[in-house]
Amino acid sequence: MDAIGRNLIRLNDEWTEASLREQIRDASSRYDGGIRDESGIARPTHVGTPRHMAVWACALVHPDSRYYHDNGLLEAFGLACDFILNRQHPDGTVSLGSTNFNSPPDTAFVVGGLAQVYRLLEEHEWAPLAEAREKLRLFLERTIPAMVTGGCHTPNHRWVLTAALSMLHELFGQPELAARAEEWLAEGMDITADGEWTERSNGIYNAVSDIALYHTARGLGRPELLEYVRRNLKMMAYLFHPEGEVVTDYSGRQDYGQAANPAPYALVCRLMAAYDRDGLLASMADYAAGFVRQPEAVNNNLLLGYLLDPSLSLEGVERIPLPDRYEIVLNGAHPVREHTALAEEAGHGMRILHSSMHLAFGSPVVRIRDGELSATVMAGTPSFLSLRHGAAKLLGVKLAATFEPGIVKFDAFKQEEGGVYRLARTAEKGYNGPVPRELLPTRAGGGDVSPWYLLPHHHRPMTHLQEHRLEAEVSRSGSEWKVRVRSDEREDVLAQLTLVFGSEGELEGEGLQPAGEGRYFLSGGRAVYRAGGSALELAGGAFEHRLPLLREDVHPAGCLCVHVNLVTPFDHAVTIRLL
Repeated sequence: MDAIGRNLIRLNDEWTEASLREQIRDASSRYDGGIRDESGIARPTHVGTPRHMAVWACALVHPDSRYYHDNGLLEAFGLACDFILNRQHPDGTVSLGSTNFNSPPDTAFVVGGLAQVYRLLEEHEWAPLAEAREKLRLFLERTIPAMVTGGCHTPNHRWVLTAALSMLHELFGQPELAARAEEWLAEGMDITADGEWTERSNGIYNAVSDIALYHTARGLGRPELLEYVRRNLKMMAYLFHPEGEVVTDYSGRQDYGQAANPAPYALVCRLMAAYDRDGLLASMADYAAGFVRQPEAVNNNLLLGYLLDPSLSLEGVERIPLPDRYEIVLNGAHPVREHTALAEEAGHGMRILHSSMHLAFGSPVVRIRDGELSATVMAGTPSFLSLRHGAAKLLGVKLAATFEPGIVKFDAFKQEEGGVYRLARTAEKGYNGPVPRELLPTRAGGGDVSPWYLLPHHHRPMTHLQEHRLEAEVSRSGSEWKVRVRSDEREDVLAQLTLVFGSEGELEGEGLQPAGEGRYFLSGGRAVYRAGGSALELAGGAFEHRLPLLREDVHPAGCLCVHVNLVTPFDHAVTIRLL
């Protein structure tokens, strides 16, 4: 085993020791045998007890582990098997607990991991494992009815389900398992030519879709599916800030703006690098493995992958360094407008239960790296620019206006010569006329009451439709960046340009005025944000109205915000100089 594998065994022993202390040993408790999570209770989910079961299984079977063939650990593992069987619902599912009860997709996450654990134990000749192995098989077998009938919430859930179905098909051979997976795959892949999945979630769900589709391709004998995994991983090479933080500035899921590292990509990068003998993916795999500090979800355990597939050592694959100097547009040619126009013909009325339409899918993203400088220009998101200069982090720049009202999500993008990027949005807002008499419903109960919510609002004609266009331009020259915002000639729309900085730094300058806790107006003059040994200097303040917050706008908690207040019509520039 290579150096990364040996380090994983060491870490795995540490995780085993820590999680054993969290196992509940109380026969009177419904959580008996489970491992407590951060809530203090035990759950049978992919990030709950099964995650630690994968850790324990690796320790039990590897000769270099200090828990190799340890009878105490085997007993604990058996109790954990009893726990997941006891917490499995009669329909074969498990519940996430925080939400998603009797959940087929959350069950599929668990199946995708425990099926691998079962394979590992099946391949290891140690007779005392037999009882626990059969308990795992029973748990997996019980999930089959839910897997062949169950649905999903989110786009990535489909591929998690196909992975589980393909693994169950390998174990039990029932043809309906493969047939159900093919039903999901028939919907087609929700990924752009440049490799972006629907949810635009670099911190969480890209890796979820990638590892799930890898196992789907392997289990169903569909190697063509690996092209989508490969495409996303190649894109991810341009989505790391210096020091390894993943770009989450435009995510469509809960990792939006949250700190994330590459660790979840370690296994799928290694699997794909081994399959393709690809030097860039091998470097990404090594890089991501260096961030592993805790066990990933049960379906994405790196050491488990090593033990099931010895080729993951990547011996002989010549590494290609990760890029750290580039300026690249992702999704620049994706037909966002054409697709969203077609959405109205789909018949769903832009509504899907328990999920999101993810209309920002495929919106352009510009990534710029120059050593310690890292910048992102984004369409379709609340923030249209983020900028990292060493330790100084401009986490986002956003524009809000009172026309719609709220944050302006620019939906038009254009790249111009000289590193100039233009974004725009033309908003519409009108007024609803009366419902035509012939389309009015019979009043409820035949009485005088006519509830607003019973009226067919979709039949109201639009009157006095108004338009308002806002534009943003991002450019740079040497160490100076310029953000220019422009409006059309409509008068008296209040606007606020907000620059959001990390709370670890400090703001100072004669142009700053207090606007609330952690928030300032830049009324004029200059201001400087300092963090570590780096700094960003701001110039170009304005204080054309007094409001600290516009209607329907939200400022992130735990950050430092600088506001530039504008009133239309305006053509205003703020400069950001790297110090």
